[in-house]
Amino acid sequence: MISSMYTAVSGLNAEDTQLSVISNNIANQNTVGFKNSDAIFGDVLSSEMAGMQVGSGVRVDDVAPQFTPGSLETTSNALDMAIEGNGFFVVNGSSGERYTRAGQFSTDKSGNIVDSQGDILQGYQADPNGNITGTIGNLSLTVSQIPPVETSSVGMKLNLESTSPVTAAYTLGSTNYGYSTTVNAYDVQGVEHPITAYFTNLGGPDANGNNDWQVSYVYNNTSGNPTIAGTQNLAFTPGGALYSDSGDPAISFNFASSQNIKFDYGTAISAPESGTGLDGTTQFASAFSVENITQDGMPAGTMDKYSIDKNGLITGNYTNGQQKTLGQVVLANFDSPTSLQQLDGNLYTQTVDSGQALIGSPQTAGLGSVNSGSLEESNVDLSDQFVKMIAAQSGYEANSKMITTMDQLMQTLVNMKQ
Repeated sequence: MISSMYTAVSGLNAEDTQLSVISNNIANQNTVGFKNSDAIFGDVLSSEMAGMQVGSGVRVDDVAPQFTPGSLETTSNALDMAIEGNGFFVVNGSSGERYTRAGQFSTDKSGNIVDSQGDILQGYQADPNGNITGTIGNLSLTVSQIPPVETSSVGMKLNLESTSPVTAAYTLGSTNYGYSTTVNAYDVQGVEHPITAYFTNLGGPDANGNNDWQVSYVYNNTSGNPTIAGTQNLAFTPGGALYSDSGDPAISFNFASSQNIKFDYGTAISAPESGTGLDGTTQFASAFSVENITQDGMPAGTMDKYSIDKNGLITGNYTNGQQKTLGQVVLANFDSPTSLQQLDGNLYTQTVDSGQALIGSPQTAGLGSVNSGSLEESNVDLSDQFVKMIAAQSGYEANSKMITTMDQLMQTLVNMKQ
């Protein structure tokens, strides 16, 4: 009878543990990335009576987390991330490397991407040019500037009206030009400088039977006075195709420092690459028009927003219209994730049974994808937990009834002696 009571006590202890696990699951039903756990029971077989094995009760062999996915909740924060598929975010702090499914991240005062514990999200680092390297380290969103790029070339695609009056070469302040257009160039410090191109019809035919135009480039010098930096000659065939853009190979401007800019009007017929002369600037009887002007300079830019794609690539968007890759979130997986050790803060650490962390880029080697602007909700199913709670309560009551019954039997034996 005594052994029967101890057997019932083991049942009480096991059901108590089960109820504690269920209670913890229900308490964390709204915890982001939380994974519910199950108490795994095992029977105890330790005695033999009359050649027959008799069980000695039950024990809790393990409390194992269940890594079924939770549903995704959309948020407005790009640093909120959910893993769709296998894997864990990798974070690093004072206690070393840890793993989590909870993707509620923010930035600390140093710009590091951190979780609610202050541990820093880990990922592949980017070099100064925005290329992803194989080095894993802290991911940050430090508000840095992209340096300016001075303009070295300008591309123009326009039509110069063939019926424009022929005039003498342009001089400052004169009206000796047919058309003009302005492009903004940038110096080495990122300062913007307007350059006005004046197009003058010099007439023809020249020695090659073409019609000639002259372009004069005017800007304000360091004293603020308009200056002709240089000129360039354009020649067009009778059919209006660009025959040549002879003249200086580059025009010199005196901005913050001396700066040469090449003006490209398209592939000329006489050029080494021998184009048709119709892919850029033309001379037709239609009205003057500017189809496109490009230049390769830009001012300095400061990051004003960022985005994270499904591959975990973090891209900064800058005020000068440029983009730059800042890093890439990595994910970790394990041969036996249910053997991970649970820690406070919805964190896990690897164990001998879980195996080493297998770290890589999202959507590679069986790892899931990263959903920015989403959070993975808890996978706790309340209806399932309530059913388990009822079963655990019934088990607890049955075991307590067993103890009461054994007590009554022992009392009967005592009474028999009397």
